[in-house]
Amino acid sequence: MSYRSVLRELGFDTHGVVTLAEAESCGVPAVEVRKLASRGALIRLGQGVYRMAEVGPGPLDEFAAAVALVGADAVLADESVLAAYDLGQINVRRIKVATTARVRKRLPPTVQIVRKHVPAHLRADIEGIDSMRVGAAVLACRGKVMETRLVDATNSASARGLIDHDEAQRIISELEAADGRSSAEASW
Repeated sequence: MSYRSVLRELGFDTHGVVTLAEAESCGVPAVEVRKLASRGALIRLGQGVYRMAEVGPGPLDEFAAAVALVGADAVLADESVLAAYDLGQINVRRIKVATTARVRKRLPPTVQIVRKHVPAHLRADIEGIDSMRVGAAVLACRGKVMETRLVDATNSASARGLIDHDEAQRIISELEAADGRSSAEASW
């Protein structure tokens, strides 16, 4: 099997995004990845991150590319998780990616780094893209997204089986409690 075929198969599993580390773990040397990029089989997205030209576009490609560009410890964060799942009518201008690592790479203007640690129990993946769990993402959006949209997102996530009913009720009660506190503070 040729290097190009190996990367094509890898690209189908990773939303078309191929990193040098992933390529090397599949037996494709970095120099061969660069050769394929110079021949047009790969499109360079950033330092060590490429897009396989033969893989058709999909709805999660931008999210996969953003996480890959930030680095190995990165996870999709906050309202970007809701946008990836198409919950709560959220349209993001910039994809938020959480990491604790210092990132010196030049990133596209559509990617925003959020400096925070996301513990393992709050992590999940969206079709292979490392991300925050839906419940944690909804709670992280308090104060940034309207409460009604967050409640709708929570109900939709529960209906789609992304979170269980008990967790959805807990999240909604936390959102409503936070809204009650902010209304009381505003009346003072």
